This record gives sequence, C-alpha cells and structure tokens, in this order.
Amino acid sequence: MNFPIDPKHKSSYIRGMNKLPLKTRVQILHMLCEGSSMRSISRVCDVSINTVSKLLVDAGEACAAYHWDHVRNVHAKRVQCDEIWSFCYAKQKNVKTAKAAPFGSGNVWTWTALDPDSKMILSWMVGGRDAESAMFFIQDLKERLANRIQLTTDGHKAYLDAVAGSFADEGIDYAMLVKMYGDAPDKGPERKYSPSNFNGSKKKRISGDPDIKHVSTSHVERQNLTMRMSMRRFTRLTNAFSKKVDNHVHALSLYFVWYNFCRIHKTLRVTPAMAAGVTDTVRDLEWVVGLIDVRAPKPGRPKTYIKKTPLT
Repeated sequence: MNFPIDPKHKSSYIRGMNKLPLKTRVQILHMLCEGSSMRSISRVCDVSINTVSKLLVDAGEACAAYHWDHVRNVHAKRVQCDEIWSFCYAKQKNVKTAKAAPFGSGNVWTWTALDPDSKMILSWMVGGRDAESAMFFIQDLKERLANRIQLTTDGHKAYLDAVAGSFADEGIDYAMLVKMYGDAPDKGPERKYSPSNFNGSKKKRISGDPDIKHVSTSHVERQNLTMRMSMRRFTRLTNAFSKKVDNHVHALSLYFVWYNFCRIHKTLRVTPAMAAGVTDTVRDLEWVVGLIDVRAPKPGRPKTYIKKTPLT
C-alpha cells in the first residue's frame, strides 16, 4: 500500500512513527498557550486542524495528570479564590434551540485558587456556579495544602458551606470580600460593552482570625484576566468559544501547567511553581511533549500484514 508522504515529515513516516517532529509539536503547544486559535495554528504550522485538536487532547490529559500528582503538600500563607465565566457551543439562552447541542453546552465556570505570594494556581475546576461545584473545588484545594491558610473569596454564598465542610477539622482563617455594583452606564452603544459601576466593597470575617489588610481577591482576578487574554476560547464577542466542554478542559489543563511550571513570572523572575517550592527547575514545552510521549501507548505488533509478492 502506498501512502502520500509530506516531504517535511518524511523522516517520521520512514521511522514508522506517525507523529509530527518535536519542533512542530512544541510550536503548536506554544501557540495554544499564547492565545492563538486552532485554525490559525493549523494555517501557520501547515498541519490539519484535526492534528492540532489531537495534540491538544493529548497535552491536556498529560498535564491534568501531572498537576493532579505533583501539586501536593504546598506551603502557602494566603489563598484567593474566584470564578471566571465562559460558554461552550452556545450561550445558555440559546442552548434549547441549538442543533445537536452536546453535553456541557451553555454556561461554563472555571474555579481557580491562587497563592498571591508565589502566583501559583493551586487548584482549578470546571463546572457550574453552584454549591456542588464549590464543594468539590474547596475540597480539592484543601487536599493540596500543607498548613493552615488565610482564605479570601468573593461574596458567592456557595463558598460558605463548602469552606465550612472541608476545613471543619483543621480550621481556617476565612474572610469574604463582597463587592457592590450599581447600574451600567446610562446611554449610548458603549453600554453593551461597559461593566456596571463599582460602588465599593465590604470585608467580612467568616471564621478564624483573618488579617483584614490581606483580605483581597485582586491577584486571582488579575490572573483570571491573564487567562482570558491567553486563551482564545475565553475571548468575548467572537466565534472562538469552545465547541466541546472536553476540549475546554484540555486547554485549561495545558495552560495551568504551562503557567505554573514553564512561564517565568516577570516580577518574581522565576516560575510560580519554583516560588512555591514545588520544583527547582524551569520547565519548557519540550518537557510537556515528553509528558505526552510517556503516556503514549507502546507500539506493538501490527494486527494485519501485507502479503509480499514473490519476485519473478
């Protein structure tokens, strides 16, 4: 049987390894982390969009497993939590009338927990903005910590029972920052794109003895802005939204490992994982490719054989 061989990738096919060269895979992952859309990556790297999608899935699974196993026993003084909104396939109001809307369509909330000192994302979760998601998220955060912390969240009521249930035994210094907003700008077309007026905030002690001057969610909100700017599927008012919730999760898995272990923070001069004491090495995207290859199934014997025609 004869297969068409791309001259640029000829060596890979000759070796029997039906995969892209390392340089191309690193370039694709780098563009995914820096905010390029999958179709633009397909054009720039001269590969099919299915190739980009497959690499995203492989990278997401490998990075999720690495974060699950290695971001443990973290020593932190303070943690800030927040949620960021996006949607999958269609906005929530349009899901009922959408054609063949897959599971997970509509509103998607990403919960994040940040150490404001090291800037490391300690825990994250994709789900709804409800009590069940809050419970799973806070329980996961608790299992990754090595000591008592001061926790700050916004005024979302789902946090109250989640924090009380997860930290009932160890105790926690917990406070809420409740922000108050007024009406949106009065008139003009810019009203659609402008946030509501900020009228002030209140700091509420919930449990323990939190230091009031450190009751803030500014760092995690700034990180959420960085996340929205770094992933094309979070961009507002475009058609670059996630079409499948699974791919949404894979993109987040890749981004958080890249942010924690590969991206040097401009202020800290090290990666967040190094600042948090989780690792002492700056990783790169070649290392992420290595995580993918370790999880790849080993090549086995072919299931079918091509019968050779005897020479005459």
